[in-house]
Amino acid sequence: MYKKVISILLLSPLLSPLNAQNKYNYPVTEKGLQEDTYFGVKVPDPYRWLEDERSEKTGEWVKRENDVTQDYLKKIPYKEKIKTRLTEIWNFNKQSAPFKKGNAFFCHKNNGLQNQNVLYIKKNLEDPGEILLDPNTLSKDGTVSLSGMAISKNGKTLAYGISKAGSDWVEIHFKDIASKKELPDVIKWVKFSDISWKGNGIYYSRYSEPTGSALSQKNQFHKLYYHQLGNKQEQDLLIYEDKNNPDYNFGAKVTDDENYLVLSVTQSTSGNKLLLKDLVNPGTKFVTVINNFDSENHVIDNVGKIFYLRTNCKAPKYKVVSFSIDTPLEDNWKTIISESQNLLEGARLCNKKIVVNYLEKSCSKLSCYSIEGKPETEIRLPGICKLTAFNTDRTYNFATYTIVQYTAPEQNYYLNAETWESKLIFKPEIKFQSDNYVTEQVFFPSKDGTKVSMFITHKKGLEINQKTPCFVFGYGGFNISLSPEFRIDRAIFMEAGGIYCVPNLRGGGEYGEDWHKAGTKCQKQNVFDDFISACDYLVANKYTSYNKIAIHGRSNGGLLIGAVLTQRPDICKVALPTVGVLDMLRFHLFTIGRAWTVDYGSSENKNEFACLYKYSPLHNVKAVNYPATLVLTGDHDDRVVPAHSFKFAATLQEKNTSENPMLIRIDVNAGHGAGKPTSKQIDEFSDMWSFVFYNLEMYL
Repeated sequence: MYKKVISILLLSPLLSPLNAQNKYNYPVTEKGLQEDTYFGVKVPDPYRWLEDERSEKTGEWVKRENDVTQDYLKKIPYKEKIKTRLTEIWNFNKQSAPFKKGNAFFCHKNNGLQNQNVLYIKKNLEDPGEILLDPNTLSKDGTVSLSGMAISKNGKTLAYGISKAGSDWVEIHFKDIASKKELPDVIKWVKFSDISWKGNGIYYSRYSEPTGSALSQKNQFHKLYYHQLGNKQEQDLLIYEDKNNPDYNFGAKVTDDENYLVLSVTQSTSGNKLLLKDLVNPGTKFVTVINNFDSENHVIDNVGKIFYLRTNCKAPKYKVVSFSIDTPLEDNWKTIISESQNLLEGARLCNKKIVVNYLEKSCSKLSCYSIEGKPETEIRLPGICKLTAFNTDRTYNFATYTIVQYTAPEQNYYLNAETWESKLIFKPEIKFQSDNYVTEQVFFPSKDGTKVSMFITHKKGLEINQKTPCFVFGYGGFNISLSPEFRIDRAIFMEAGGIYCVPNLRGGGEYGEDWHKAGTKCQKQNVFDDFISACDYLVANKYTSYNKIAIHGRSNGGLLIGAVLTQRPDICKVALPTVGVLDMLRFHLFTIGRAWTVDYGSSENKNEFACLYKYSPLHNVKAVNYPATLVLTGDHDDRVVPAHSFKFAATLQEKNTSENPMLIRIDVNAGHGAGKPTSKQIDEFSDMWSFVFYNLEMYL
């Protein structure tokens, strides 16, 4: 059993020298004269040079900043104890829900501290399986990760993508499953792509090889190809492109019967056109189902010529419709499952039934319908949880699924599709007493009176008062729902008597498309108001006090924290903007950033510029007292380029007037977060939690 051996006496002597002297030895960041004019408004950008992540000058700046940050962190006397305990919690067996292909089952496993999850093949669900692909063998430091995979319909060949150093760029490789031998085919410059088998080849999407920086150059002119196994990439067939719309992206999936190709066309992070192609008759052209970006549309499955579609077209919380490929337009759709008060988050055909996953108050609920849409039964799930996977086929009489809770990691279940009863088939053994923790859901009013939900997780019987440390995590964007999930690193905070809070902010997808739209473009301020109101609610109801709150968000959530930090610096004692979108005037100029304009708007539009400029974190840093801030990013982030964090940190260091540290932690040889090796995650969270514990005056 882990012993809490650190005395508060060890904490107190450190508080004075670090916080009082304010001598952090920040690097002197050179200021340029760059100034841009937007609709008559002059906007300085003195740290523009930090956008060149390849320059020697930027590299030196990164090294100096990391030196300052690590010098601060290494003086925290219990940093190594935090890392030791975090490693202990992290070291548990993990397994994804098995899925069937051909005559075998496949799943991912991790024995605890492996840097990357390992792909296994199993003869049946009881078989422990054997290794099919171990990404840990592909690099010495674990920075090569699996990024997408697909197994041929006959179960004979594996196509898998690999990503290096967390990049969104992917190489697709192939392996013969029976012999486990690598095949010679390699496909390069793949990005934002599905991998979908048809016969002896795959459909995939790619860009042309970059002519500038692969990490920051704009991604344009996506193309869909078909690769026949055994051919060179130069021989691949171009299936679809759009020379008139350089910002369109294409995702393609083949139906289970391999008779049709489903093509989804996007220009942003929400809304898609939908086209179908008959693959049985090669001469046929694509058939248009939806020709605009006004709705989200996902083909669930098909039975012959009849397709089943999950859509929010004229149904903000989604519905299920059917149509024939011969008459695919909306006028001919037949409603199978109508929109309800709960978000219809997903649907699958299983044993000739439709299994639907709803979000009810941001928690998962499973229901079964007949193929005609008649309600039949509810599939019981254990309490406040989130369904994270549901694997089946319309012909199977079973499914496997995974649920997760705030207090416990993912568990796998087997679902009998005859009786609709579930059986637990995998539960990890973790050194965290999940049964000793509880999650409650509360609702609070935002600034404009809108009711917002929030999950609060803590030890059972914890004495909660104004001295209770509180960690508030948020996102609020891109139609993404923050439902129950187990984040391993949060466990160490809750063990130390902290409460972990997750508000379901507008901009997310928890309550449908209207909820999403209410937090976009010039309504983005609603997201920040919701988060601020969550913190105000916690203080007003004596869960904590402002000087005991730490706030955290990643990516779009990093923008959230940057905006809240600059608007209400008194709202917390610690701020952790991570891989954040922080320069709202230039985000669209890098990699895939232009796709975010549907959520954010664009500085190239006069009205939207005014809204963006008003809250853009980089442009709203003032000479005031800011809370202790640790900006986190990766030097290979090609989703949200690290220049956002670089420029923001430099500006905070320049203008902050408080004695609190303004630090930046730059993970070297790491990207936006996907595929980050376990060792790097533990290092990052050890640093992050040491910073939080120290500045909230917590101890183990």
